[in-house]
This record gives sequence, C-alpha cells and structure tokens, in this order.
Amino acid sequence: MKILVINGVNMNMLGVREPEKYGHMTLTELENELCDYAKNLNVEADTYQSNIEGEIVEKIQQARGVYDGIVLNAAAYTHTSVAIRDAISAVELPVVEIHMTNIHNREDFRKKSLIAPVCIGQISGFGKNSYKLGLKGLVDYLST
Repeated sequence: MKILVINGVNMNMLGVREPEKYGHMTLTELENELCDYAKNLNVEADTYQSNIEGEIVEKIQQARGVYDGIVLNAAAYTHTSVAIRDAISAVELPVVEIHMTNIHNREDFRKKSLIAPVCIGQISGFGKNSYKLGLKGLVDYLST
C-alpha cells in the first residue's frame, strides 16, 4: 500500500510559526516520524509540501494510479480552495483531511472546510498525532 501525505501553505514553517499552537517540531522531523510510523503499518508513505495552490492540485492529480490514498493537510487552503476540492473529486482516491489544531475551536473562518465533503474523514486537534490518526484511519479504510 502506498500513501501520499500532502502539506499545504505555511507548513514548511513548522517549528517557527506559532509554536504554542503547532509545537517546535520541524516539517522534516514530522515527515520522518510519520514515514517511520507508516513502516510499522507496512505502508510506504511519500511526503510533499507546497505553498502554491496549483502545485498541490497537480500533486493530487498525479497521485491517481500511483497511490492508494492521500493524507492531506491543506492548511489555510482548506477554507478557500475550490480547486483542491475539485482535484480530490477528480482523482477518485480516498483522502483524509487532517489538521494539527482543532479548526472548529479557532477563528470563525477556519470552521468551514471546503474539502471535507469530498474526503472520507477529517481529523483535527491532535497536533502531530493528527497525521498518525489520519494515516491509520486511511490504512484501515483501504484494508476493508
């Protein structure tokens, strides 16, 4: 089983950006930990990050036929990107939306996810563990 983990805008700033919300772990450290966790699940995980909406759309499109599913932290694009939503619908791959913080306990504009309706599930509020929970949920979904 092969899973793609996509991180969106500003996720490259982990460890620097608002450490009280996101912690001190860098994106590279998070990706390495997640890939090790994936190995324990007998899954191959590849990671990708971009601050550019169109590049995220292209990566989702390129995943079709290569990956079995996607774990996606679209970050701020969660609340604004019809393009990412449409790409998810187009590729017909199961996608789990994840967020490190609880988007429902933040500013009003963050409470609405445009991508949630085209994802198989959403996990938020568990910090770095949101990724592990999302990956495990996706693997279980694909295994049944």
